[in-house]
Amino acid sequence: MNDRVPSDEEQQPFLALETTEGTEFGRGWLSGILSSVLGIASLGSVLCIRFPNIFAFPELLNRYSDYLIYIRAILHVSLIAAFILGTISVCLRKNKMMGLIGISATLIAALLGGSKVITGEFSEDSFLALDWFVLNLILYTAVYIPLERLFAKHPDQPTFRKEWHVDLTYFFLNTLLIQITSLLTLQPAIVFFDWARISAIEQTLSSLPLVIQVPCCLLVADFAQYWIHRTFHVVPFLWKFHAIHHSAEAMDWLAGARLHLVDALVTRSLTYAPLYVLGFSQTTIVIYVIIVAIQATFIHANLRWEFHWCRHLIATPFFHHWHHAAEREAIDKNFSVHATLWDWLFGTYYVPKRWPQEYGLCGTRDVPSSWLRQFLYPFRRK
Repeated sequence: MNDRVPSDEEQQPFLALETTEGTEFGRGWLSGILSSVLGIASLGSVLCIRFPNIFAFPELLNRYSDYLIYIRAILHVSLIAAFILGTISVCLRKNKMMGLIGISATLIAALLGGSKVITGEFSEDSFLALDWFVLNLILYTAVYIPLERLFAKHPDQPTFRKEWHVDLTYFFLNTLLIQITSLLTLQPAIVFFDWARISAIEQTLSSLPLVIQVPCCLLVADFAQYWIHRTFHVVPFLWKFHAIHHSAEAMDWLAGARLHLVDALVTRSLTYAPLYVLGFSQTTIVIYVIIVAIQATFIHANLRWEFHWCRHLIATPFFHHWHHAAEREAIDKNFSVHATLWDWLFGTYYVPKRWPQEYGLCGTRDVPSSWLRQFLYPFRRK
């Protein structure tokens, strides 16, 4: 009779992504990550080329015809690399999931035509943005996964930490539906606040150089978002939506994507309203959107950088992690996204000399762990 207790690695499911296996070079972890990202990105690219009228982002459509020959060459290399790296990962690791994801995505892409896929008819009426998701996936994983492995505040936190798939679903839907959410974000300001625009202010502000407009835009947007954010914490009905964001018990770049659709739409539309009313130039708005996307992701990242020289002025991971801390002293603190000015002025600034020990909702654990149940959670009756 064999009484040996299986090791943790042996007890791991064959296809589960959570694993205690090593992630150092030569263990198949890096090749599995690269295979998964390249495989999914390649499959998404093939779908965008084959069905651009469904999956392609209109703002990127006009550039495809000029660079399609280069896109096909890159796609060909990516498909080969994803298959080879996936095979290496499957051979080296007991946990096969990452390698199999890359291989499966590659094979499906190949069946659809691979790098020689037939180009579909272009259209300006597409409502999905799969190509935008592919670009974001490649960019964010290429930047944040290495940074969070090298400079992690919580080095024991795995890349595929608990509920990572839930946050990836939010990331996927937020980028895939960017056209719909952009429309629902911008239209309320145009429809409901057009009466408040004053042409003299609009002309004066829009004529200022960008070096003045952009900082002013950030301060105005941050002021609006501060009070919107704070209201979501104070009003019980709104808190049900925002509690989804705070239910993440681990902080990394992907955790920032966990936003209920109602929370995201209300916050973005009301934040955009004063920018529209004051009349900031279109270029300034574009720069603001880029900055807020970068900073909102960065302040959630699992990075140990404290930025001592500016952390009392600018929102950083150290500052925002305390907003997510599951500690009584940190409740309803640090609402700002860009600068800490408004927290200083309105008494909600809280940055002690240590990092939080725990994240998530303080005192409750009733938020479900699946995306669909989280979406329905604010609407249920207790």
